[in-house]
Amino acid sequence: MLAHYTPRMTRQRKIILEELRKVKYHPTADDLYRTVRRRLPRISLGTVYRNLDLLSRAGLIQKLEVGGTQKRFDGDLKGHYHRRCIQCGKVEDVWLDEIAAISRVIREMTDYEVVSHRIEFIGFCRGCRVRTKRAGAIR
Repeated sequence: MLAHYTPRMTRQRKIILEELRKVKYHPTADDLYRTVRRRLPRISLGTVYRNLDLLSRAGLIQKLEVGGTQKRFDGDLKGHYHRRCIQCGKVEDVWLDEIAAISRVIREMTDYEVVSHRIEFIGFCRGCRVRTKRAGAIR
């Protein structure tokens, strides 16, 4: 998403952003709330939600709206994509330079300037595949 403005960086926003950027997984607002409360014991869940939304709209974080699950957040803005397990809901990063080249091809072929894109790969993670194979459901 493109940033439309830069919010004032309050202490709460700074801590939420710091905590999000520390993790290598894609937490929900509830996950971040539990983490941020260690540093800001009086912060409310609503405040965390509002600040995550504001940081997302400002382009400082990514809001991942994955099908059928709670929104997840990503503090890493380097160009990457995501894969989501439809069984356990785990979301992981995917780094593929080849897909980024598609934007250049689209611009060259159509004179259309791509400013952003999202790709989500959906399937079964290794752990869920192993568990499901053991149960005999996937061949």
